[in-house]
Amino acid sequence: MKSKSGVSRNTSAKAAVEEVLSGVQNPKGIFFFCDYSRLEEISSLLKEKFPKVECIGTAGRCYYNDTINDSNIFMATAFISECEVCAGVMKHLATAPLSDLNNLDRALSCVKPGVDDTVCMELCTNHEERLVSTMNISLKKYGVSLVGGTVFGQPEGKAAKVSVNGTLYENAAAFMVIKNTGGKVRIYKENIYEKGDFPTHVATRVNRATKELVQLDNRPAVDVYAADTGLARDQIIGNVFQQPLGRVLGDDVYICSMYDIGKDGSLVNYKQFGENDAVTILQLQDYREIVERTKDQIREENTKTETMISFNCIYRYLLFEQESYTSDYLSSMSLVCNNMGYVAGGEQFQRQHVNQTMVCAVFE
Repeated sequence: MKSKSGVSRNTSAKAAVEEVLSGVQNPKGIFFFCDYSRLEEISSLLKEKFPKVECIGTAGRCYYNDTINDSNIFMATAFISECEVCAGVMKHLATAPLSDLNNLDRALSCVKPGVDDTVCMELCTNHEERLVSTMNISLKKYGVSLVGGTVFGQPEGKAAKVSVNGTLYENAAAFMVIKNTGGKVRIYKENIYEKGDFPTHVATRVNRATKELVQLDNRPAVDVYAADTGLARDQIIGNVFQQPLGRVLGDDVYICSMYDIGKDGSLVNYKQFGENDAVTILQLQDYREIVERTKDQIREENTKTETMISFNCIYRYLLFEQESYTSDYLSSMSLVCNNMGYVAGGEQFQRQHVNQTMVCAVFE
């Protein structure tokens, strides 16, 4: 695949677009991030400049290599050649995303996915579990992987939005199916937490609508968490960076961030639990060492890394900020290849919505 990525801090939206995409003509697709205040303007400028090009993006805190910000920033990756790209939208996430599944079917049919060379990347505003379940109805038929992030960081009182081919949508997901005809596409999930020595419990009562984990082993979830960690009730939510919850699924663990204590001793999370889910408390590991292992794996598995698009959870970002590690982390990952990414409110990976995780797609 041939691509071009870049970033601009120019206060003029038009100048920023020209700076980042200078010399790009007739690309197959454009994936972009920018600040919230200019999302509509930049979407329109991209549509005007590339009227027939597949293009998706959103707004919030974003990064390109070691540059990160959420104001006066525009970054994009243009997929230029040795690829096939088709984008679309799935609306009505809160009620009926299935009504737009035909948009994804058309995109998949258009690119004709191959083995290990195609990925579906998405940006969604809400209702992640419903979206992931719906999208995988079509994706699993082709064996296409899913990587994405939840829009985060819009100004208070403003709606989360995604952009698809120049049009902004709320309560929706923008997606882009990308086939690399010149190499592989590989996806990665980095988890800096492990099960540790904590026991595994069974979710015996949940409220999926409010994402509350009400009971574990028929006891209030907050009491079980307190007993396992030795923490007082008022210390639990502040402990999420060190010991979040995890949903155990086979040999894998999916992180679930608790952010409040509900009535009757429930734990309110950013990810849903289901009844009879296996649940444990996770323990923060040596994240610097884990990042190095991720870098080594990407280098070993990709003969030539053209570009990377990644999503880092807001809670990972806040942890790294607290530990004064953000700058080192971004600089370190940029040594692998150009890394354009977004600080998300949650991450989507294959058939799961997760928290406190880094997910990415790497294109050869």
